[in-house]
Amino acid sequence: MAQDQEPVRQRLLSEATRLFAERGFESTSVQEIVSAAGVTKGAMYHYFNSKDDLLREIYGRVLRMQMERLLQFAEGPGTVAERLYGAAADVVRTSVENLDDSKIFFRSMHLLAPDTRRSVRAERRVYHERFRDLVLEGQREGVFRDDTPADIVVDFFFGSVHHLNTWYHPQGPISGAQLGAYFADLLLTSLQPAKPSREES
Repeated sequence: MAQDQEPVRQRLLSEATRLFAERGFESTSVQEIVSAAGVTKGAMYHYFNSKDDLLREIYGRVLRMQMERLLQFAEGPGTVAERLYGAAADVVRTSVENLDDSKIFFRSMHLLAPDTRRSVRAERRVYHERFRDLVLEGQREGVFRDDTPADIVVDFFFGSVHHLNTWYHPQGPISGAQLGAYFADLLLTSLQPAKPSREES
């Protein structure tokens, strides 16, 4: 009965996420999704134009949440180092908390229609650019080393974040918060300006 009280849109997303995880995006039919959600195809098409739209939204809701949280860190109080640390730790933790959604999306992204795939990449790029702005801010202030382009720093960091779904296990010994702290420490350590040698001082 509880499922009947859940909004139709949310039921469709929940069941699509479960089925995509169990069977794969390509092997799951629209009929299986609507049957599991207890709705008609007409009800589904009221909210989503296609199965592609469901897959996009599974990841899109995570990305929107992370963007909102990133802006809170980026525009909040504290030094640039503190704000970047908070943003870096948070994106790892929230990625871990939504690991199934990210795993489903990255495993199936290549199956999306080209226009949908480009749109999602553009949305993710906006997030990465705002994160990069924090690195650039620190580089301008002399807080972070500037001999590595900020774009490379961000690509390297998020290459690791997007790889989490291939190895991280929520039941393992490291919590999402701990992992976020490790990643943030590594990022900030890599950005520390080199100390002048004795000859230079």
